[in-house]
Amino acid sequence: MKIAITANGPGEFAGWVRPLVAALRARDPAVEVHVLCVPDDYATGSEAAYISGLFPGLHAYPPAAFLRFTLGREVDGLPGQVDRVQYLGGDVGHAARVHARLGGIASSYKFSRKRYAATFARVFAVDAANERQLLGWGTPPDRIRIVGNLAIDGALGEASGAYGDPPSDAAQDGILFFPGSRKHEIANVFPLFVRTALNLRRRLPSVPIAFAGSPFVDDATLRDALARGGANPLAYGEAADFVDGAVVAGGQRFPLVRAAMGAAAGARLAVTIPGTKVIELAALGVPALVCTPLNAPELVVIGGPLQYIGKLPLIGAPLKRSAVMAVTRRFRYFAQPNIDADREIDPEIFGTLLPSEVARVAAERWADAAWCRSTGDELRALYAPQAGAAERMAAALLEAVPA
Repeated sequence: MKIAITANGPGEFAGWVRPLVAALRARDPAVEVHVLCVPDDYATGSEAAYISGLFPGLHAYPPAAFLRFTLGREVDGLPGQVDRVQYLGGDVGHAARVHARLGGIASSYKFSRKRYAATFARVFAVDAANERQLLGWGTPPDRIRIVGNLAIDGALGEASGAYGDPPSDAAQDGILFFPGSRKHEIANVFPLFVRTALNLRRRLPSVPIAFAGSPFVDDATLRDALARGGANPLAYGEAADFVDGAVVAGGQRFPLVRAAMGAAAGARLAVTIPGTKVIELAALGVPALVCTPLNAPELVVIGGPLQYIGKLPLIGAPLKRSAVMAVTRRFRYFAQPNIDADREIDPEIFGTLLPSEVARVAAERWADAAWCRSTGDELRALYAPQAGAAERMAAALLEAVPA
């Protein structure tokens, strides 16, 4: 069977594509998987190399190849016909275009739109709330199947070493920082968290502190961002270096771990920005202080036309800044576990964040070992029923295709 998958950024590749491909190959080692990396502001450009390196024999195509494909040109290695087309991130319209050209049965995950109600024969939903969203988008109820959150399987798999990553005790009973993997996050959030880590080291001198390093960000990019200490002065960043696998700043060394979930499994607390990683940490039972820095709203990457409006000269930045602030006021929570539970389990702080304030809150939470244990148990229980989503999706995708 030939399956084409469309996906975009690091969160989707690590949290969705990775566990699904592993489940597909476990069920059918002969399955032929083609992953098309779609153009997207959330992408790093390293996704194709990452996924093909992780799964030898898998066919991965970078955004440039996908653009050639959409222009009707041939792409080396891509067949003219597939059995299935599966959306796993980016604009759902990209998956529809692949389906229109390569045929097969099209399916989506988590997202759809009214215009694609007839395109997707199946839409896999995360949970009942996601099912209601899909119904509101015009998806016929008989085409929806609840399977769970793929990111849960991604986190559990990485923590157990299923993807070949070595174990790490860099943050054992300590604090692990997740500064993100997108370009603007590496440039601005990472330096902010470095200054926060230095504040924490003074408060908790004997506590292990480490950083989660994305496998999608190369050493040179990281080193450059750390050296600049944050392009935006509102980041309150700290100039640093990356030496021998560690972030070095202010005379301190903080290990950087690429297979972050393996290290997170032993941590007492995480400090992170909103995103897929918050759900993955919850699946492992690790409480997180979730930070939403709005120090420079115009630098935030958001989907849709506003991202491009922000690039207009002179008026773009203030327009986007106002729009981002207006959007944030609509949300009660930014952390997905809190959204799913409809109450604050993971503590959240947002706005113009100072490293000293983030460090103070993190130190107080870490010092409350009983709270960390009970919150971790609550988070783990919240997502335990969703484990196995990748297996359920793989089974459905590998069902016999009608002649």
